Amino acid sequence: MSFRSGSDHIDTRNPNDPASPVHGSFLHDRASTDFSPLRGRYDEYDYHDDDDDGDDDKRGLAISGVRAPLPVQHHRRTSSGVSLPRKPVGSQSSPRASWTPKISTSSSLEPLLSPTSPPPPAIALPRGLSFGVRGQSPGSIDTGRDRRAPPPGGGGGGTPVPSYRDQSPDDSLLRRKLLSELSCKSHKNIKQTRLNWLTISITILAVYSTIFSGIFLVIAFTRPRYGHRIQTKGGGMSPSTATLLSALFAKTIELSFVAVFVAFLGQVLSRNAFYKGSKGITIAEMSMRSWIMQPGSMIVHWDSVRYAALSPLGMISITAAFIATFYTTASEALVAPKLKLGPLEQKLLRGRVSVTYAYPFYAAKHCQTPVQTDLDSGGTTCLQIDYAGQSFHNYAQYLAAWSNNTNTGTNLASDQRARPNAVGTLYGNTTVYGSWIEVKNTTEVSEKFGRTINNVTMAMPHAGVFAAAREPTNNILQPEDLGGLGEYIITASVPSPSVNVLCASMNETELDPFIRTNWPKDPKDNSSIIPNFPSPLNKTVVDDVFGFGKPYGTMNVTRPPPIFPKLPIEFNTILNATGWYVDSIYLLGKSNNANPPYVMCSLRSALYPKCSTRYNASASGGMLISQCDDDKDPLQYSKHHPEAPIGWVEPDWANIASEWARSLSLNAGVSDSNASNARLLTQFILGADPVLPKPVYAANQLQPSLPSIAEALAVLAGYTLLLSTRDSPFIHYWQYLKTVPELNQPRYENFNASIRVQQYASGSTRPWQNIFYLVLVLVFGTNLLCLILLLVWPGQVTDYTEPQNLFALAMNSPPSRKLEGSCGGGPEDSQLAVGWRIMLHDEHEHVYLMDGEDAKEEDQKEDIELESLEGGTGAHKSEGSSSPIVARYQELSNKRSSGTRFLGNRIF
Repeated sequence: MSFRSGSDHIDTRNPNDPASPVHGSFLHDRASTDFSPLRGRYDEYDYHDDDDDGDDDKRGLAISGVRAPLPVQHHRRTSSGVSLPRKPVGSQSSPRASWTPKISTSSSLEPLLSPTSPPPPAIALPRGLSFGVRGQSPGSIDTGRDRRAPPPGGGGGGTPVPSYRDQSPDDSLLRRKLLSELSCKSHKNIKQTRLNWLTISITILAVYSTIFSGIFLVIAFTRPRYGHRIQTKGGGMSPSTATLLSALFAKTIELSFVAVFVAFLGQVLSRNAFYKGSKGITIAEMSMRSWIMQPGSMIVHWDSVRYAALSPLGMISITAAFIATFYTTASEALVAPKLKLGPLEQKLLRGRVSVTYAYPFYAAKHCQTPVQTDLDSGGTTCLQIDYAGQSFHNYAQYLAAWSNNTNTGTNLASDQRARPNAVGTLYGNTTVYGSWIEVKNTTEVSEKFGRTINNVTMAMPHAGVFAAAREPTNNILQPEDLGGLGEYIITASVPSPSVNVLCASMNETELDPFIRTNWPKDPKDNSSIIPNFPSPLNKTVVDDVFGFGKPYGTMNVTRPPPIFPKLPIEFNTILNATGWYVDSIYLLGKSNNANPPYVMCSLRSALYPKCSTRYNASASGGMLISQCDDDKDPLQYSKHHPEAPIGWVEPDWANIASEWARSLSLNAGVSDSNASNARLLTQFILGADPVLPKPVYAANQLQPSLPSIAEALAVLAGYTLLLSTRDSPFIHYWQYLKTVPELNQPRYENFNASIRVQQYASGSTRPWQNIFYLVLVLVFGTNLLCLILLLVWPGQVTDYTEPQNLFALAMNSPPSRKLEGSCGGGPEDSQLAVGWRIMLHDEHEHVYLMDGEDAKEEDQKEDIELESLEGGTGAHKSEGSSSPIVARYQELSNKRSSGTRFLGNRIF
């Protein structure tokens, strides 16, 4: 490698003289300073590559400034320069010093150094660099003559010039002289005040990052639910906007956190590099900022990680890189609003009440029909159509469940609790599920009364809960408010309407008191079978089964037995739903092969207190479920109202049930019409078999493959229970005027309930996502630590880990043997762990880098020199302190800043 000049060249008469004026020229050119007295000597040298160096092991790389080429005035290419002959350390210079090297200019040739001028200090050149042309030894500068010609003054060679690495023991003296010539006086101070824009901007970012990361942390822990504040319908913010804002704030927190921590890291390392008591900072520590800004570099440059990761600051930096990488993910998992089912809340809900339970006229008035002029029968006609449609629909679903079990070969147990529950539909989009209550053992009851007894009771949910869930005063977020994605679950502490179906098998003789055609024509004959209302004196064999002749209800009226006009034929039923002060309707049917063939059933309704109603609502529909006989249910109505009676029959329901029974053709047996519904019901009579001529199962037990007639009738009557609870009280009694079953204006009644609402809320949706709490906590804690230290530090020092500052500092620093061989491929292994100190040349205010060991020696020598110069008075020190940059350097080098005592210590 060589440096070439333009038309001007240096005329050297004696290249073997060690007083050659080129010493220090390479580093002077690197420094590009304006104050060196040797500046003008080498400005014309142009660096070029020497491919035929002849010694590959001594090659090296350097960075040079680019200058515009000077005009060429000679017809052949030349390189002028001064030779740097090698000379052993300690040898005497040659006495030949009569030549005078000159540098030619466009005007004249001026002497550069006089023969009597002392030679400048020797300079350490990077390994492999030479000032010369091909064929010359490294460390020489070509004189511009043909390399085959002998140099002026005779002699074909010279002694080697000592390099900086081969100097005499007092290297520090040479370094000081070198720095005095190559010093770069800093234009700015090494420490800025609090009012500096850089300090203010970093502080603002630190405050922003700390406050908002703290807000995000609080949101993540409190998990707020936003309710109507985030919805797609009505007021509030849309879900997409809320998600976008959350992501935006999370990204700004992440970016500000990275900026603040990198600035904090630079302050800690730079302050530690100034402090005399430290070993300096290493290249591995300087690379920590890239860990934060480019986390993947920890994998690519693992060699630097292993040298810095074990220090406290390294551990904090790795942690910061990790949490900065996953902060947006953590905020998405724990802070961003998302649809979630909230916790179970106990709440007092309210609903509108307009009518007493099972008031038939209210039901008829609110039946929807286009015919408004039929005032006499319009309501009942509409009700019968409504009953028939809804009841048969529910009945079909129930039979389908049994059919699926039969087709799959599933035999259900004779225990009624394990058999299919009643199903139904309300308002077209809500599925209703009933439950079997007060379950009786059919075999035991049958043995008790000496005949087949089929006694079942079914409860249905309170339909008023459906309307209460949509009551605006309850402020429940509906599924449609969230674009069809909402959902909620309500469990209401209200009584459930129930129906009891009691069927008893009887023969024709036992039925004589109930059949009008079987009574004697003469009342005097066998008058005991003829009822004498209102004090029936006749007795039947089933008085104890059905409670005939016993008082009931609030009026203490004796329950009379029913009267049927005739006996039905096979597969037919006859209905009795008339009479004064009746609380039940009665059905009489006949099977084709049961023994005995007849069955009489009673149907009556009551409010059952040992229940609660559960309502699940979603965009696709809802489910209304009765939950009964569960002692663990805290919302069971009887637990809040222990005074509520069990089995208190509601007489008004019989009026609704009579219209319902006629709509289902249950009275078609009067004319032997063979209705389909009656045929199927009579096939469900216990002891009958719809296929075999003789029954397979005993008559006193439930068949595992078929429903019983009592179960079927209860399912058919389930819709009347739902209709009876519309706008009815949420308690077991009518608390208004007894003579006014319907209110002119609805009243509100409160009831206890638990509710879980799906709405937009913050927080995790899966348990494993809670691991991200660690990320949010660490980001806030790190932000708080950085903010405190940035506020404690009085201003900021120049961050020498920033590439532009580090590049300028390195270019203006002398080379070091500690990085030998690293100029081509970069530092490696132990070179990454070498400590570097930031030094200041007091006289020229030049800031440069020096390895920690040499810096420590320099500090010791400087202290000794200062003591000798000051004479114990401190005058010299006070004099040097007049310079602001020197004063700041002494402040930083003599006192460790807060926070760097622990963070700056390395443990490797």
